[in-house]
Amino acid sequence: MTTWEQALAAIKRGAEELLVESELIEKLKTGKALRIKAGFDPTAPDLHLGHSVLINKLRQFQDLGHQVMFLVGDFTAQIGDPTGKNSTRPPLSAEQIAENARTYQEQVFKILDPAKTELCFNSKWMNELGAAGMIRLASQHTVARMLERDDFAKRYSNNQPISVHEFLYPLCQGYDSVVMRADVELGGTDQKFNLLVGRELQKGAGQAPQTILMMPLLEGLDGVNKMSKSLGNYIGINEPPKEIFGKLMSISDELMWRYYELLSFRSLDEIAGLKQQMVEGRNPRDIKVELAMEIVARFHDAGAAKEALNDFETRFQRGALPDDIPEMTIVVPSEGITITALLKAANLTSSTSEAMRMIEQGGVRADGERIEDKHLKFFAGNAVVLQVGKRKFANVILTA
Repeated sequence: MTTWEQALAAIKRGAEELLVESELIEKLKTGKALRIKAGFDPTAPDLHLGHSVLINKLRQFQDLGHQVMFLVGDFTAQIGDPTGKNSTRPPLSAEQIAENARTYQEQVFKILDPAKTELCFNSKWMNELGAAGMIRLASQHTVARMLERDDFAKRYSNNQPISVHEFLYPLCQGYDSVVMRADVELGGTDQKFNLLVGRELQKGAGQAPQTILMMPLLEGLDGVNKMSKSLGNYIGINEPPKEIFGKLMSISDELMWRYYELLSFRSLDEIAGLKQQMVEGRNPRDIKVELAMEIVARFHDAGAAKEALNDFETRFQRGALPDDIPEMTIVVPSEGITITALLKAANLTSSTSEAMRMIEQGGVRADGERIEDKHLKFFAGNAVVLQVGKRKFANVILTA
């Protein structure tokens, strides 16, 4: 049987901040199944590994015996979360939101146990709230408090417009917690303001305030910016096995440990053991393979993971690549970048004409495959190992 101390340690793994820890301890000590909430606005059709950081934590709560409430923000998506934005977000159509919400349901159960998950849609209660209810809700927060929020404050001081409807977003998210009677709400570190509003609204409704568990924002393939479809540095959980595998193999050794902590279901002791193996001389590429195999198997199956590994080994002729391939991030336009321009940008050739000549001579490879098309294009969101001749290599991450 799991003690509350063991449960707390599991809950805190990888977490950035826990508010308020003493309150969570008291809830855990009761031995009751807690109501765990996490909300996702269906603003894009696909979930990526950055989203899975929160979903993995929800799965941990399920394994500890708690009730998970996966909230699809089909109503709040119509407002648009202003978090981190320096301008007003354009609203999505009801049709876009509905279609995205459908794909979320399909993808989330690749991680969560459907039998232990309550799937919620906030349009159910927000549509019932009505205009009068929304006014009452708005009366529970002041403009001054809203302007304490960093992104609002910056926009206000820079004379950038803030639409009134954007003030409603954190109130709606907080009201979700009241209706759902959440004991714990999960969110990224960028959601702190919204999560705290939920606590305040619960207090006003006579409920015990939810504990807030904030997870860090997962860095994307570039190792710098948070994983984002708009930045093109993401790994989608619905991508083909070979794509997921290849992208994971492209990350830096340092970023690999970050991914192990936030994405792997291995214990911290196991991860510490892998780190020690690397110190003792094990090739970090082999350890990265284990991570890629685990992630591909989770979102596809073990057979697909094995096939992706075999494909990777075939294309790269395992052991033939140097261990110190330089890594770089290259920004590409929306229409993509040709192989010749990419080789020049990666400093593998001195000019596009030299790149063309090397391609004609059969001396250019991308992910182990010989390139023959001089007009081949690459697009943001991809990661590729380029090789020119026998000695020039570059691990290139393409971003928008």
